[in-house]
Amino acid sequence: MKTSFALTVALLACLAAAPSVLSQQPAESGPAADAPPTPEQKAARIKKISEEIEKFGWTRQGSGKIGSLAQILIPPGYRFTDGKGAGRMLEFYGNPPSDRYLGLLATENFQEHSIIFEFDDVGYVKDDEKNDLKADELLASMQEGQVADNERRKQMGLDELEITGWAVPPHFNDRTKNLEWALKLRSKATGGVTINHNTRVLGRNGVMEVTLLCSPEELEPLLPGYQKILEGFSYTEGQRYAEFREGDKVAKYGLTALIAGTGAFAAAKMGLFAKLSGFIAKLGKAAILLVIGVLAAIKKLFGSLFGARQPPRE
Repeated sequence: MKTSFALTVALLACLAAAPSVLSQQPAESGPAADAPPTPEQKAARIKKISEEIEKFGWTRQGSGKIGSLAQILIPPGYRFTDGKGAGRMLEFYGNPPSDRYLGLLATENFQEHSIIFEFDDVGYVKDDEKNDLKADELLASMQEGQVADNERRKQMGLDELEITGWAVPPHFNDRTKNLEWALKLRSKATGGVTINHNTRVLGRNGVMEVTLLCSPEELEPLLPGYQKILEGFSYTEGQRYAEFREGDKVAKYGLTALIAGTGAFAAAKMGLFAKLSGFIAKLGKAAILLVIGVLAAIKKLFGSLFGARQPPRE
């Protein structure tokens, strides 16, 4: 089974559903409370979890509307939820509320990657820096910014993260006209590494931020399919980059700042994997039993993305 951001979303959604599902179960006491659930009980509970996930609202055919700004063709085997559904998932496991969450595209079984869409309405970003992206300087700036961000992360009880280098150096893709780069991020708690791949699709009134999270070994085989999916992305009429008109809002910065300004934000997403261990530790025994059918997948997830998992706190 592949372990990735999408699987984490599914597992966390399962855990989010636990309190509401548990409230429907009769209270248990004595030895029976410690007994593992029967296969029938597990099947019933996982069915309830699936029903909770479906409440986020999914479209499985045609195209998914990314706000009023764009749309994405939904490939076979994928499902799409709009900004409200994406926000409920992302906010649950640690992201602050944001009106920039516009959609999430995931595989039907949540066992592969997910693609998140957000929008920054900074205005029209000029592409005159596309041939002058200084990778070394950008990396140093982002690493410096991460030091300050780690102080905030410690206050929030999150794992500190280290930007160790580029998985894909920043570049302007002349074929797609997108700004692309990928960072290697290391967890200071476990030493594990993950990849945060970023794509910025320039528009008339701002920038669509598209984020793919995966493990290092997944990046290369995933990229061709990921790029193919992005070919199904399009801005609505009037929002396209080429439709810029005099008098439109122009961003106060260029492509270099688009890259440098995302270090802490990208790292914050990656840190949610580390937060999962602490979240599970805070759950009651009954809540953990509720998702016993997927706990093995959680263990595998931590093993592949972060190396050896730290024991949960008492």
